[in-house]
Amino acid sequence: MSTQEDLTVEQALSMVLAGVEPLPSEDVPLADALGRVLAAPIVARDSLPPFANSSMDGYAVRAEDTEEAANNKPVSFNVLTDIAAGTVADVVVTQGTAARIMTGAAMPQGADAVVPVEDTNEPWRDSARRLPETVLIHRSVQPGDYVRPIGEDIEAGHQVLDTGHVLRPQEIGVLAALGVSIVPVHRRPRVGLLATGDELIAVEQPLQPGKIRNSNSYAQAAQIMTLGAEPISLGVAGDRESDVRHKLALGLEQEVDLFVSSAGVSVGAYDVVKAVLEKEGNIGFWRVRMRPGKPLAFGDYHGVPYLGLPGNPVSAMVSFERFVRPAIRKMAGFSGLDRPEVSVVLKEEITSDGRETYVRAVVRRTADGYEAVSTGSQGSNILTSLVKANALVIIPKGVRQVEAGTVLRALMIDWPETVF
Repeated sequence: MSTQEDLTVEQALSMVLAGVEPLPSEDVPLADALGRVLAAPIVARDSLPPFANSSMDGYAVRAEDTEEAANNKPVSFNVLTDIAAGTVADVVVTQGTAARIMTGAAMPQGADAVVPVEDTNEPWRDSARRLPETVLIHRSVQPGDYVRPIGEDIEAGHQVLDTGHVLRPQEIGVLAALGVSIVPVHRRPRVGLLATGDELIAVEQPLQPGKIRNSNSYAQAAQIMTLGAEPISLGVAGDRESDVRHKLALGLEQEVDLFVSSAGVSVGAYDVVKAVLEKEGNIGFWRVRMRPGKPLAFGDYHGVPYLGLPGNPVSAMVSFERFVRPAIRKMAGFSGLDRPEVSVVLKEEITSDGRETYVRAVVRRTADGYEAVSTGSQGSNILTSLVKANALVIIPKGVRQVEAGTVLRALMIDWPETVF
């Protein structure tokens, strides 16, 4: 693989996505399937509903017997029985008879409609709800009124969900109703996570001269978990090739599907990740024309895809958003890989250096659409600018000055709750 430098974001992303594939499938219990992507279609074994049932508390009748019923001219019916949900009545509704029925209960033989209890003379708010011998019906109904027929929602033998469908709570409910207890889904990506640098110390340690706490490992692990993937911590490697090799070997032993590291991919004397990849793996590209996040390496290590992020915390998180996130989503089987985007009106003047720039910003909805304001200092070390942001406003490559009032694209990193 020949190494390329200074790619556009579009070119780099295309290479990353071409270098990863959806992971194989696994069968998981239904309770663990939320947020996963189907690896095979789901065909209904049963119809929903599986039997005709009442959609109201009321009386199951023959619709033709209610033709003359009206509010000022009720028709009397003999009540045969009480049908609760979960039971099957052993009666047959015939001319002039009715069966009191609860919502969801199976329709009795002979009945083809339900009269809501509110349209009868029964004191239905009475907690005792004694079964009357007769009931007066004050309205007419048509065949099928207030009846849920067999297969109204789903017919047995029909494909309900296709391969690639994302399982949300509503899909979990459908699968449960169909009796699908084991679900074929794409395997969760296992992401080997490595931080590099002699300057890093553990978060619980007190600060020392020249040292900083290892925030990147926590931030990237959180980003990985947000995607439903599994972060595999490989710890911190010092600025020595042997340290990096040792940590990556641990990842290979744990059969990770993707390596993600922070720092060590720039042009400094201690940026050893790039050197290790050049000797024992492949580098497809390093350095992307984006801001923040120019130092970025993509390749593979012993056949496992590898994304090396910058060391500055904001650069690492923004680069993760643009490259690692879509890669993980593709590996997890998702077809939609991108964050939602909206067009925004920039409310302030902003300068850039000509690279495709990602401005940390707050997007708000107005009567005319969306507007955006930056969150202040855009330094690649200013983490609080990301804390305040719900979007990354994109200044296109080649643009160095953006006037207030310009319409730009905004990549929504919090959507939609914090926008509205």
